Amino acid sequence: MHPELEQLLVLQDRQQKIKQIQTEIQTLPLQRNHLESQLAGSVAGVEALKQKARQLEVERKKLELDVGTRTETISRLKTQQYQTRKNDEFQAIGHEIDRYENEIRKLEDQELELMIEADKFKGEIGAAEEKARATKESVSRQLNDLEAKSKALESQQQELAKEREALASQIDDDLLNRFERLFNSKGDAAVVAIEHGVCTGCHMKVTTATASRVRAGKEIVSCENCGRILYEG
Repeated sequence: MHPELEQLLVLQDRQQKIKQIQTEIQTLPLQRNHLESQLAGSVAGVEALKQKARQLEVERKKLELDVGTRTETISRLKTQQYQTRKNDEFQAIGHEIDRYENEIRKLEDQELELMIEADKFKGEIGAAEEKARATKESVSRQLNDLEAKSKALESQQQELAKEREALASQIDDDLLNRFERLFNSKGDAAVVAIEHGVCTGCHMKVTTATASRVRAGKEIVSCENCGRILYEG
């Protein structure tokens, strides 16, 4: 193999690794946002249940107040009833008392339903809070892992960048520029193998002359189809 080809392959390996690391680093914020969204959703779920429980308590207290108001009214009506000497007035007040007592029974039934529902929400809130605590612990661990991974990747990237710089300094400037253009434009590899007369970069068959030149290893040869630099696979 042509000596400069060997250098280019090592350089390409470093650049591919750098590119992979950069891709991983770019995904870290997305992973972090996903974890933070999980945590926020868990907290919001608990708060929504608590808000519903608070609303139920407000409604229950309103019913309790309504019952109290009607109880006071009944007490007042009974006093009036005992004080009246007119039979029709006595009966009219009695009907009013019955009406208020029926209303109280309905209100107390509603209040009981709200209390049962509130008890159910207490259980749901407890379970949701326990789940939220577990989610918080899990998310915290994963965020710490992401932070450690981020630092490790940045360190690897720096080391590879140094290696890449050292390798690049040993390669002819024109060849290096040619390699860089290919690497950036192709997005995968600038130097590829030729196997059974086929370029493994574009998967097109090269001419017999091109294959022979590559096999000879005396010069830098490019695929006439895609322009990638070839070596014998």
